[in-house]
Amino acid sequence: MTVLIPTRLSTANLDACPSTTTAAPGAERFVLRERGQREVFCGLTGIIWLHRKIQDAFFLVVGSRTCAHLIQSAAGVMIFAEPRFATAIIDERDLAGLADCNAELDRVVTRLLERRPDIKMLFLVGSCPSEVIKLDLSRAAERLSREHAPRVRILNYSGSGIETTFTQGEDACLASLVPDLRRTEAAAPKSLLVVGALADVVEDQFKRIFADLGIDNVTFLPPRKAADMPPVGPNTSFLLAQPFLTDTARLLEAAGAQRLLAPFPLGAQGTTGWLKAAADAWNIPDEHFRQVIAPAEKRARAALEPYRQRLAGKRIFFFPDSQLEVPLARFLFSELSVDPVEVGTPYLHKQHLAMELDQLPETTLLSEGQDVERQLDRCREAKPDLVVCGLGLANPLEAEGFTTKWSIELLFTPVQGYEQAGDLAELFARPLVRRTRLEV
Repeated sequence: MTVLIPTRLSTANLDACPSTTTAAPGAERFVLRERGQREVFCGLTGIIWLHRKIQDAFFLVVGSRTCAHLIQSAAGVMIFAEPRFATAIIDERDLAGLADCNAELDRVVTRLLERRPDIKMLFLVGSCPSEVIKLDLSRAAERLSREHAPRVRILNYSGSGIETTFTQGEDACLASLVPDLRRTEAAAPKSLLVVGALADVVEDQFKRIFADLGIDNVTFLPPRKAADMPPVGPNTSFLLAQPFLTDTARLLEAAGAQRLLAPFPLGAQGTTGWLKAAADAWNIPDEHFRQVIAPAEKRARAALEPYRQRLAGKRIFFFPDSQLEVPLARFLFSELSVDPVEVGTPYLHKQHLAMELDQLPETTLLSEGQDVERQLDRCREAKPDLVVCGLGLANPLEAEGFTTKWSIELLFTPVQGYEQAGDLAELFARPLVRRTRLEV
């Protein structure tokens, strides 16, 4: 089923010439809403970067051998290396009701915690099989928490492909942390919370910039250690570092925290706007703000210039996958002069993406959800220079002569902040360079 939300633009603009005209702030625009066959990873994939971020946490997927193969293959980690994730396999006896799944799970968890005493936080992660057999992991987490407290906190969330898509796994994980965060009073000192998993190097860069600006009380969710969970309350303002944290933001706001409206920190412009939102909330003078960010912003713009020359005028097509599509399209259009033909995203949160949407050109078609066959037809008709898509679509499109970029690589690579702006641009330039070298 496909639903077209009528506003001002038309799909005929797909073939229009690139334009620097952007939509008026707050103006409505076409959003093509599609509800058909999808081609995306499930939310279990988020474990790949989350297990590296929370260094004393462990992710136990309650699922099938397929779940285990997916995570191990995506992470590129051999299981004998003892990474901080594993799969409790639901086998035929469990599915047939011949075994008590809760008793089996208790046994697996007890054995795991005995073998890995360094675990301070354990996530029980639901999957498609555990959802199908109606295994209540929330009650299991409560039961096991009482048994193993206070040494280990045990939480649960769902990474099932029935309920989630790709990056929603991180949202569900962080949302499971919010109810247990320590609450602060309104009289507590003002604090800034950065929400979303960032590479440690990026987190350290942002900490230094905030400190130079005069914002000292800064915390991050998720933290690097389970014991360092940030407090939250009416005195907390938070910045989203990722655009797919809808449930987490809702729960933080319910706890009294205030979300700062900002673009996402991709590229020089995006990072400046993101930091400016915090500076304005702390009433930092504009002159001091410019003085602090100027050196890093200059380096970012210099790093982007060679890629602007290579990418300017190229046409790009985004299939819905990571929910990073809208901020990435804004970055490519406003900083590298790339023409985004279509920007598809699994879910479009207009409030969180308001500042990104305002900067996209009017000729760009926005689509939410997916009907993969229809979108493939539009892609073939548009003939873009570069297609950003999931692994399942990349090889078939390459066989048809398209140049593709794996969207999952944009999650595995540090791309936020000034120092990573050039790396982000290179991720889009690299496939085009490869195609040029392969041409005979």
